Amino acid sequence: MNFKENQTEQKLRGGYYTPLDLAAFLVRWINDIKPTRVLEPSCGDGAFFIEAAKRLQNVSVTGFELDSVEAKKAFRTGKDCGLENLSVRDEDFLGWAVSRLSDKSEKFDAVLGNPPFIRYQYLPSVFQDRAERIFGELDCKFTKHTNAWVPFILASIEMLRPSGRLAMVVPAEILHVAHAQSLRTYLGLQCRRVVIVDPEELWFEGTLQGAVLLMAEKKSEPSEAGDGLVIHPVRGRNFLNSDPASIFEGGTSINGKTVAGKWTRAILNKSTRDIIDDLENHSKIRKFKEIAKVDVGIVTGANKFFLVDDRTVDEFDLSKWAHPMFGRSEHCPGIIYDKAQHAANAVKGSPTNFVWLKGNDVEQNPKVRKYIRRGEGESLHTRYKCRIRKPWYTVPSVYSTEVGMLKRAHNAPRLILNRIQALTTDTAYRIRVLEGAADQLVYSFINPLTALSAELEGRHYGGGVLELVPSEIERLLMPILSIAEPEIEQLDHAIRNSSMDDVLEAQSRKILGGLGLSKSKQTDVLGGWHKLRNRRQRVSTDVA
Repeated sequence: MNFKENQTEQKLRGGYYTPLDLAAFLVRWINDIKPTRVLEPSCGDGAFFIEAAKRLQNVSVTGFELDSVEAKKAFRTGKDCGLENLSVRDEDFLGWAVSRLSDKSEKFDAVLGNPPFIRYQYLPSVFQDRAERIFGELDCKFTKHTNAWVPFILASIEMLRPSGRLAMVVPAEILHVAHAQSLRTYLGLQCRRVVIVDPEELWFEGTLQGAVLLMAEKKSEPSEAGDGLVIHPVRGRNFLNSDPASIFEGGTSINGKTVAGKWTRAILNKSTRDIIDDLENHSKIRKFKEIAKVDVGIVTGANKFFLVDDRTVDEFDLSKWAHPMFGRSEHCPGIIYDKAQHAANAVKGSPTNFVWLKGNDVEQNPKVRKYIRRGEGESLHTRYKCRIRKPWYTVPSVYSTEVGMLKRAHNAPRLILNRIQALTTDTAYRIRVLEGAADQLVYSFINPLTALSAELEGRHYGGGVLELVPSEIERLLMPILSIAEPEIEQLDHAIRNSSMDDVLEAQSRKILGGLGLSKSKQTDVLGGWHKLRNRRQRVSTDVA
């Protein structure tokens, strides 16, 4: 878990300033509508002021910057560059916006900016309240998993006049994170056209956070039909020499389920999207939730205390309470967790034991009692999950399932056949099979369609690791084939010793071919997975 006290001051402020060339591109685009009133809700060091002074004529600019020192710097920067009608307010934009959302006279022609990237949990309570009020005022579904940039954009869109333009640098996660769904829906309803300029590389040094350019034009009236969404991939910065209008109006826009849900689907070719739409209605393809149930792993509140290696078990006489467990990709590089894999992990000194201290005799053992006191010496008993249970060291909901699944994956997610009833913590999920056999489910899960479905449903942050929560796993598309004896050992060996690309290509012939899907369509699905996987991992592609 990421605790507030462990974060940098820059991360807590969300202060990642905009490169001037990106600011210039966005200013050039809003200049096409000759704005007279421009809003900059988080002006930072004044990068947008510099470019606005160069390109915008007869314009009034209103900026906000919570840090008073930075606000003064930004104001001086704008004035020195020649922005005559400039005001910079050293206050919270959300607080100012809440009281003005319904004011029809308080509208702007354009909004420029780079909103702060701050998790809701790191915001002071007063700012949390304001963020939630923004969602409420606009009738958008609120979640405490949100990030400050989401209500910033929501309020900014609402502050635009009809046909006004929003031009912002925003996190790339706008395409796929669940907490931005309200924003995606709102943009689809409010805007004539939304364009995402999606770079192959990272634009901000010192952060793994990918960023994109969001260009959105508000509808001239609520009843106007929207064009939908365009994702414009770019490599390098040559696109900055192009006419922003040609990028905004160019490309084929898409609408419907792509805009209503996660936007990752828009990255795929139309042919791939059409194949997915067809397969969703295939008689032998089901949603994962129809054939299996997903439960979170065991929540301990202090994994380092409850997950231990063999040496710790011996030192504190914990063998009576020690149970086999796995919870990381290195614990199970294949799709089978058995005695051999468990023994190999133990030899490496991995924490292969889950300590379930349950029973009246726990404190009677002096060595175990010593281990418990050691945990208390580290204040583990004061952590929330520990302090709400009695005794703090007895973890609830301890059980194993035939199938497990790690929460995160590098290339593609895998189900794991749990042959020794090993336990898992909340770094993994417990899967209960509702239909068919466990080995059949684990085997069939490895195929390009399910892997592509995981890319579409999941999310990723810094570092390019794919993460799936239970609701996203439940939506995965699963081919259902009656294979008398699935070659589970052979597939396990292939995953351990071959690339996932080769494994999925081979499984495509067996699984998707078994559904009657043509070779060309199999190639299309596999290519769609490659495209999204490579984008997530920032692997170089042939993007022009």
